[in-house]
Amino acid sequence: MDILYIAVNILVFLALAPFFEGVIRRITARVVQSRQGPPLMQPYYDILKLLGKQNMNPGNFAFKIAPLVAFASIISVIVFLPLGYKENYLTKYADVITIIYLLTLGGVAILLGALSSKNTYAQIGSSREMITMIMVEPVLAMTFIVGAIKVKSLGITTSIFSVVSGGYGASVIIMLAAYLLALMAFVGRQPFDIAEAEVEILEGPFIEYSGPNLALFKYYMLMKQMFYATLFVVVFIPPVKTGFYGVDILIQLAFVSVVIVLIALMGSTNPRLRIDQAQKFYALLIVASLVAVGLSVYGI
Repeated sequence: MDILYIAVNILVFLALAPFFEGVIRRITARVVQSRQGPPLMQPYYDILKLLGKQNMNPGNFAFKIAPLVAFASIISVIVFLPLGYKENYLTKYADVITIIYLLTLGGVAILLGALSSKNTYAQIGSSREMITMIMVEPVLAMTFIVGAIKVKSLGITTSIFSVVSGGYGASVIIMLAAYLLALMAFVGRQPFDIAEAEVEILEGPFIEYSGPNLALFKYYMLMKQMFYATLFVVVFIPPVKTGFYGVDILIQLAFVSVVIVLIALMGSTNPRLRIDQAQKFYALLIVASLVAVGLSVYGI
């Protein structure tokens, strides 16, 4: 059964990650910009089109392997999620270091691919990606640390995802706010799509990629977006269980859809920040996260 739960995790994300991107595009078009917008299936068409094109390889081995590493990293971290509120074998043994390592590995793959392309715009994008990764990942780490402290304080042998198991104390509320404010940076959307910044640096780290390699990177970004939205639901929203695995998945995905709508509205109504503005914002999030960790230590 554990293998089945892991397979369901992967299949659900592979199937729905492009759909949620289509939802974001449709909401941005219809609600914010008052236009028809692309069809909900457009992200699937884009990926299929890229898979049918030729790869261009101006870089070295790192350039070729980077998309595979990024895609494999997000697939690996997805299997830890208790989708449908069902903990599989891997979920029970998930720890902060493993999850942060796998998520960081995807960012490192983007950096290596961009730097090996030797394109000026790609190098600018990789430097911005590095700054974002260094300053935002601590917020995610401290989210898990708060969860680990809460679980230990309750004497429960369960995963680090149970942040709200002790109720919504001050530490959980502050951490929830910090995570929400960092969410757009996690998924690389406005106002924190600084690494790609199409108008400024023409897709940044991905400028030299095409064909299946670009499709893998695009799929990686879509699945990463869905992962962080699902992670928010798993960590901060109390489980709503019916006892039926399929129904529980649908309930959880309904909450994820609400987070996706929030991402769409925030991304379409906020202008892109400069890198120096983003750094100051990231610093405030780190301070808030540290405060949440400190309060959780004292059981607040």
